[in-house]
Amino acid sequence: MIRLTSRFWVDAYLARLRVFDIPAFVVAHGDDTAGAVLVKSSTLDGCAKLYQRSYDLLEDTRRWDVFVEGAEADVDASIAKQRKFDSDVWVIEVEDRAGRTLLGEQGLT
Repeated sequence: MIRLTSRFWVDAYLARLRVFDIPAFVVAHGDDTAGAVLVKSSTLDGCAKLYQRSYDLLEDTRRWDVFVEGAEADVDASIAKQRKFDSDVWVIEVEDRAGRTLLGEQGLT
């Protein structure tokens, strides 16, 4: 199976969010080719969720799972810890009061 580069996926994701007027920002630019991507969803009320992509061996599919959720400061601390461990990781921050990320939509998994 052909895999998209991280940069291509991030650019496409940001474009899809713009279509729905959902603000999103690249907080950390990872490796363009194969950097992992983390998506932080901030509901602008002090709470946040951090998503990471995983692979389900039984279903043979990719999906987005919540890596950590809670107070935004705690989620930010988790991101900082991940970035120390993997400097190639991308971090995208999505800001939407309703918590929309569009990660479950076709083409984004």
